[in-house]
Amino acid sequence: MSENPASVFTAACVQMTSARDVAPNIAAASDLIRAAHAKGARLVVTPENTTILEPDKKAALAKAPYEAEHPGLVAFGDLAKELGIWLVIGSMPVRAEETRIANRQFVFDPKGQVVARYDKIHMFDVDLATGESHRESAQVRPGHEAVIAPTPWGGLGLTICYDVRFAYLHRALAQAGAIMLTGPAAFTVPTGEAHWHVLLRARAIETGCFMFAAAQTGIHAEGRGTYGHSLIIDPWGKVLADAGTEVGVVTAEIDTALVTKARYAVPALSHDRTFTRPAAPLSAAGE
Repeated sequence: MSENPASVFTAACVQMTSARDVAPNIAAASDLIRAAHAKGARLVVTPENTTILEPDKKAALAKAPYEAEHPGLVAFGDLAKELGIWLVIGSMPVRAEETRIANRQFVFDPKGQVVARYDKIHMFDVDLATGESHRESAQVRPGHEAVIAPTPWGGLGLTICYDVRFAYLHRALAQAGAIMLTGPAAFTVPTGEAHWHVLLRARAIETGCFMFAAAQTGIHAEGRGTYGHSLIIDPWGKVLADAGTEVGVVTAEIDTALVTKARYAVPALSHDRTFTRPAAPLSAAGE
C-alpha cells in the first residue's frame, strides 16, 4: 500500500442486466450503486446502456430523450450527492438529433454535478461467425472527442465497449494525463469469451493505468446475451476483481502509486517513434 493515504481508495463496478424500459433500469442501477457504497466504494462505475438495452431500433429511438429531459440525469446526480461518491454511468443513450442517438457516458462528482461527458467514438459494426450481426452506426452518432474527467485521485479517461479494440485511444488518454480508464460494456458472449479479458488487460498494461470495466450480463430482451465479467485491473495487468456472470457489485482497493511504479518500470508511453507506413496493402504472395 502507498504511504500516501490520499492515493488509496475503493472503486466498484456494477454488473447488471438492463431491460428495455428506462425507469426499472434506473431503479436497479441505483440499488446496486447503493450496495457498492455500502462496501466502501468512493468511485462507482456502471455498464454501457445502464438505462436501457432496447433491441428494436424504432423503439430505442422513441425511448431516448434528449439529455436535458433524461430522468437518469436527475436520478443519478441526486444519488451521487446523497452518497457523496464519484459516479460514472457507463452510458445512457440520449437523443442526439431527430433520427440518431448518442451513446453517452456521464461522470458525476459528489455534489451531483456532471463534470464530464463522453460520446462513444468507435461503432460496433460486426458480423460474427455465429450469425449475430450488429450495426451500431445505423442509429448511433459517433463521438469525436477523447475525454479525461478530473477526480481527486487523478485523471479518469473515458471509453465505452468497442473502444477497447483501439489501443491508440487509450494511449492518447494516458499520454494526456489519465491514470485510470473506464471501459463499460455490453459485450456479446462470443466476443467476450474470446477477447474481453485479454483486451482489457492489454489496455491497462500498455498505458500503465487502472481499468474499470463494468459490464452487462445475462439475457436481455429478444434473447440478446451479454458476457458479464466486470473487471478491475491494475496498471501491471493484474485482475483485482472479476464479477463472473451474476448481477452484483465487485470492489477493489486502488493505490494510484502503482501507476508511477508501473510506468517507471516500463516507460513505454515515452518511447513513441515516428515511422513511415507501408504505401499500400501487401498483396498475397504470388499474386
